[in-house]
Amino acid sequence: MKVGSIRQTVNLPGTPLQIYKALTTTRGHVAFTGAKARISPKIGGKFMAWGGYIHGTNLRLVPGKTIYQTWVPSDPTWPKGHESRVRYSLVATPRGTRVTFTHSNVPVEHVGHLSSGWKKSYWDPLRAYLSPK
Repeated sequence: MKVGSIRQTVNLPGTPLQIYKALTTTRGHVAFTGAKARISPKIGGKFMAWGGYIHGTNLRLVPGKTIYQTWVPSDPTWPKGHESRVRYSLVATPRGTRVTFTHSNVPVEHVGHLSSGWKKSYWDPLRAYLSPK
């Protein structure tokens, strides 16, 4: 199977810790996506997001800095038993946080739609959630 990677950098309002909590807590994830989620805050802990469409395991968590997880969609075209990896690196900027994101070990036939999916399903709702009201 051929695999590829998705690399994205996005600037978001809010602090690195606010973004970390939005991505790594059940309450935060539900708040910005509006979808059912269950997320363990521990290394080795499991997570489920988007009503069960995504699941995985926390491999490395450094509050306010790094999130590294396995990531598997419940998609019938995803290779059975195949895990991809996501890494979020969070760095404070004068206007918020720069998120450097890599999604690796992605079957090449999924790279295109997942790349746009991260923007639509994560970066846009996170920006709206963290923007001052």
